[in-house]
Amino acid sequence: MRYPRLIIAGLRGGSGKTTITLGLIAALSREIKVTPFKKGPDYIDAGWLSAAAKSPCYNLDPYMIGAEQVLASFVNRFAGDIAIIEGNRGLYDGMDVKGSYSTAELSKLLRSPVILVIDCTKITRTAAALVLGAIEFDKEVKIKGVILNQVSSPRHQRITTDSIAHYCGIPVLGAMPRLADNQLPERHMGLVPIYEHAIVDGAIQRLADLAQRHLDIEGILQVAHTHGGLELPYCNVESAKYHKETGHPEDKIRIGVIRDEAFQFYYPENIEELQRAGAEIVFIDALEDASLPRIDCLYIGGGFPETNALRLAENIAFRQDLNKAIESGMPVYAECGGLMFLGQSIKVDDKLYDMAGVLPLSFTMNSRPEAHGYTEAEVVKENPFYPVGTILRGHEFHYSSAIDGADSTSLALKMRRGKGIANRMDGIVYKNCMALYTHIHALGVPLWADNMLKRARQYRDGK
Repeated sequence: MRYPRLIIAGLRGGSGKTTITLGLIAALSREIKVTPFKKGPDYIDAGWLSAAAKSPCYNLDPYMIGAEQVLASFVNRFAGDIAIIEGNRGLYDGMDVKGSYSTAELSKLLRSPVILVIDCTKITRTAAALVLGAIEFDKEVKIKGVILNQVSSPRHQRITTDSIAHYCGIPVLGAMPRLADNQLPERHMGLVPIYEHAIVDGAIQRLADLAQRHLDIEGILQVAHTHGGLELPYCNVESAKYHKETGHPEDKIRIGVIRDEAFQFYYPENIEELQRAGAEIVFIDALEDASLPRIDCLYIGGGFPETNALRLAENIAFRQDLNKAIESGMPVYAECGGLMFLGQSIKVDDKLYDMAGVLPLSFTMNSRPEAHGYTEAEVVKENPFYPVGTILRGHEFHYSSAIDGADSTSLALKMRRGKGIANRMDGIVYKNCMALYTHIHALGVPLWADNMLKRARQYRDGK
């Protein structure tokens, strides 16, 4: 199968590849069906890519889910005419000097051509040196085109384009001008999430217009279509296909998922895996709902409880109902922002906001990230969801830290890589509740969904 595809990569983070990828996807989506993918642990950019394509954006991360699952997920979720994959960080940046798990390594795994975004601020001919270096660094990485970003004038564009053509022998497939204003709003963890942006569609359509004016759309499509077919040496595609289980509605396990402005960090694959295991998903709004609906288990993802702390604190009825449900034994799995919500309080700008009060932890927001990057943890204590000895690969990114009650006696995960809650431990356990800073990807932890349903079924059946 050919699976028309390409990767948009940069030489560093902040080169403009997200803005250009968004514009390209939105412009293409006016005429054809695009399947968006994001490389690396990311929820916010993926949300914008999903909005641009009007289709779920799936994650392709060899570290968290492994090469076999990356291939299977790509093939089975490819739908439509083309796949656009946004890389992360610099093209060759990985976890070590070999570039393990880098965007370049993903391009080789998927046999995907790469289009390189170059920030041309205050450079012309030097851009050719950068591109040539990227091409020569690893000949197996198929860099097939360049998009210039931050071009200041027609002369700037002409000299840079001619230099790349002369020295590198690959086409410049567009030149995005330096814009007077930032097209996408940002804050401390990157772009403002789409749930909080009042004019998402307008922003995306403006980027689509820019892409149609300044990018060689036909040339980019040609790159995606003129490559070899995708061989699948690592996986049996048929056996790895996603099959949604069916059953009688009255037999369905109901898993609640808090999804609102405060909690929005979910990989779509995690929700799909819960459905595959047999769950009915019930979405919940912790900012507006007065109580929990009838559910058998609750999943609280990450997000921004700190920017919604006042609204969460004011919804006393919901917090009390959640506390009561956990005391009754309802299983709860909470990540990062969900962990913070289950604590006693969050301190933001010297103000304390009461949270659910389930866990003996309080949190404070800091001006710099407390942890950022991939994690690896070993399960060392009994808990509701993972057998002792399980190794979890995931990621953490948070500005908060636990300030009260953070000892290791009730923590179930020993961090081999990453920080966790305290003393390089993560995963606080209380009754059938487990809360941790680590985010996992369900395709990399196949027992997660099945174990969640097992606990939910036990709770529903009164065991």
